Amino acid sequence: MASPARSMSGRSASRIALAAVLAVSLVVRPGIAAAQFAPGDTLIRDTEIEEVLHKDVAPIFQAAGIDPKGIEIILVGSKEVNASAGPGVMMVTTGLILQSKNPNELQGVMAHEVGHLAGGHSFRSGDFSHAGMVPMILTMGLGVLAALAGAGDAAAGLVTSAPYFGALAQAGYGREQESRADQAGATLLEKSGLSGRGLVEFFDNYRYQEILQQYRRYKYFMDHPLSSDRIEALQGRVERLPHYGQKDSPDALAEHEIMKAKLDGFINPQVSMGKYDEKDTSFPARYARAIAYYQMKEPDKALKRVETLIAEQPGNPYLYELKGQILFEFNRMPEAEAPQRKSVELKPDSALLRANLGQTLIALDDRKKIDEGILELKKSLTQEEDNAVVWRMLAEAYDKRGEDGMARLATAEYEYNIGNMRQAREFAIRARERLDKNSPDWRRATDIVLVSKPSQQELREMQRGGGSLEAGPPSR
Repeated sequence: MASPARSMSGRSASRIALAAVLAVSLVVRPGIAAAQFAPGDTLIRDTEIEEVLHKDVAPIFQAAGIDPKGIEIILVGSKEVNASAGPGVMMVTTGLILQSKNPNELQGVMAHEVGHLAGGHSFRSGDFSHAGMVPMILTMGLGVLAALAGAGDAAAGLVTSAPYFGALAQAGYGREQESRADQAGATLLEKSGLSGRGLVEFFDNYRYQEILQQYRRYKYFMDHPLSSDRIEALQGRVERLPHYGQKDSPDALAEHEIMKAKLDGFINPQVSMGKYDEKDTSFPARYARAIAYYQMKEPDKALKRVETLIAEQPGNPYLYELKGQILFEFNRMPEAEAPQRKSVELKPDSALLRANLGQTLIALDDRKKIDEGILELKKSLTQEEDNAVVWRMLAEAYDKRGEDGMARLATAEYEYNIGNMRQAREFAIRARERLDKNSPDWRRATDIVLVSKPSQQELREMQRGGGSLEAGPPSR
């Protein structure tokens, strides 16, 4: 948890523009279905949780004819119960995970969102507005006619009620879309060999949202209005499907509980100490307590519990990751190196675990360690080239080696990936001045300048400096 945050910029059309810090506002592109995330929501990176979510949603995307390997999982730190799917991306809030009782409930909500995507609902915001606008305009038109006919009271009533009739029409259109997404989600779950029971049960748990005043509802249930008729129609459908009685596997249930415990430990440490008391000796409970002690700034208590868990599960890379993270954040960098190395050894394909190791190595202020740290960060970037925080670490490492040109180029990459084009351009221009002319890194700096809308004056100055000004591809 709290691994380097990843920013997704214009480098790929299937990515979402996000600021590359842990406490950021999310800027979501229009393709995301219905869900809106509030300013202050956080982007969370955690390999263990992302893997569980990928495993949960992969068969659903596959059933929809979408390659699950091309799906980006975005974990949003928010108390809101919310989810959304768009081309190449699945967004899930921590609130949704913590409120789901089992994997099938979570899969049900994700299937509903993929149902929106498969139905093209993400791109029908204009239809939704039109659905409310037409009756509103017609009602106002009737009001105008009534006024011309001399029926002042009737005219006033019609004009006043026009927005109400528009809202009713929009609500009806929204419910129709939601019902279609329910049915599409149920079909995808069945095609995946999964039960639709979880989707019905999740919605049924929140049936009370239907009667709450709007400001008291979860945002998800304002965007996805529930009704008893809708829930019962879905219930009737899924009960007739062959896989309705399909149960979550023991492994899936265990992973779900571990995921929730981990989130609780990080997000709600004080609450976790009561929720997972010392009498509970299950792995998720002890994992949550270890994390909670770490979050409450009691590293020795946390490390003692992590060591016990490692002794039981010596092949679990995430326990070594946690141990290394605790040691690093409490300024015990030399001790953090070994567990970070072990986590990478056990899971060499994780970009985030490599980034953690690279960060630890460059913090040791040893030339050989810094050199190795740079290699680890570069390996991480070959897997996630748009992880802005790793670019920032790399800039720090090059600065420690006295390589001004590379430090400025890495900073330009960082600014580029968080969408700050002006700063990206300025650092890229400075990088060009210190890099070997026409080298690959010099050309990359040139590319960043050219795709960041330079002024004519800046272009003339670059031309006077010599070298090619042809723009290369926007990514490495």
